[in-house]
Amino acid sequence: MPAFRSSSLRRLGLLAAPALLFAGAMPARAADGLDLAFKHVADLSVAAENGADRHLRYLHRTDIVLDGDLAKLAGIDNAVFHVDVMHTAGARPNDSAGTLEGTDNVEVDRAALRLFEAWAEKSWGSTSLRAGLYDLNSEFYATPSAGLLIAPPFGIGSEMAATGPNGPSIFPSTALALRLRTALPLPGGYAQAVVANARAQTFGDPGGVDLTFGDGLLAVAEAGGGERLHAEFGGWTYTRPSDALASLDPSGQPLRSRTHGAYAALEYHVLSGKPRELTTFARFGVAGGGSAPFAHSFQAGLLLSPALATRPDSAFSLGLHTARTSAESRSAQRLAGEPAVTAERAIEATWSDAVAPFLTLQPDVQWIQRRTEGVGAAPAILQLTLRFVVSLH
Repeated sequence: MPAFRSSSLRRLGLLAAPALLFAGAMPARAADGLDLAFKHVADLSVAAENGADRHLRYLHRTDIVLDGDLAKLAGIDNAVFHVDVMHTAGARPNDSAGTLEGTDNVEVDRAALRLFEAWAEKSWGSTSLRAGLYDLNSEFYATPSAGLLIAPPFGIGSEMAATGPNGPSIFPSTALALRLRTALPLPGGYAQAVVANARAQTFGDPGGVDLTFGDGLLAVAEAGGGERLHAEFGGWTYTRPSDALASLDPSGQPLRSRTHGAYAALEYHVLSGKPRELTTFARFGVAGGGSAPFAHSFQAGLLLSPALATRPDSAFSLGLHTARTSAESRSAQRLAGEPAVTAERAIEATWSDAVAPFLTLQPDVQWIQRRTEGVGAAPAILQLTLRFVVSLH
């Protein structure tokens, strides 16, 4: 791995400085009924083997989050609101790695200051209704024990993440949504459903929040339950058809169909409670429709916390993810004169530990390999990342 360049270290210091200033200025509670938090994630990443280059790349994500209790602030019982203003910038590690699914969950195509989330929620007993700019992956297709891993497929399955005019309503761009959630009569049981604008576009994106709903809606439903063994199942569909990636009708126009899919996830708490917790997970998702780039994906792994008994804030996670491209995607690649990539697989190992009350360091290693028609497995890419997390609350 190349030595850190002084320019990269200077940029890291300059971007970490606002966090330290924020720490000195921010009170523990912004006001009665308000809660203010700050999180700054900064990554140094390099494709150490078989990437397009070995340049060390710096990227970051900064979030300022405000949560409010509307009962205390406005006398509205059982109501809360949430606002997340996010800034993303930096280089793109995948420019070197060239993977289908990405290597870093804070990488973006375009640097921007965005209103990532802004929603209000009202509860009636065990049922709640949430409305506003909303990150689907905060509650849907979300696996807590996969949260330490930084490869994007561990956040939401690639077969769903790659759909929609601008992706679904997830990082980095959300959409207006309406979510309903209620408890089910079993341990940890719940059911939830959401409808969101199919075009994810928020303040900070060109054109701002899309109010036309011209591309229709994305509808998702999910149910789950269980405590030591937790299972969840979900399904999703777009309400309007979209153009196929390659198939044409008899008149030469792209065939149109609705993109849809389903997923399932399991989490098993092998060890729970003190002194250590060990949780394993497995997820599988499928997608259909002519515009879906991936046919299915799978993720599995484990989380051990603390990783060392003498380091209470330490954690270790190991994950595997694979994805299979759709027949439409492979046809489109052939029509473009490119080798058709059939699948991609990767293994990730990461370690996290707090070195100060507000600072966590996280080294991360990813081994990534893809397969191409007529060629087979390509040389594996070795992606190395060092993550810095400043968190203040």
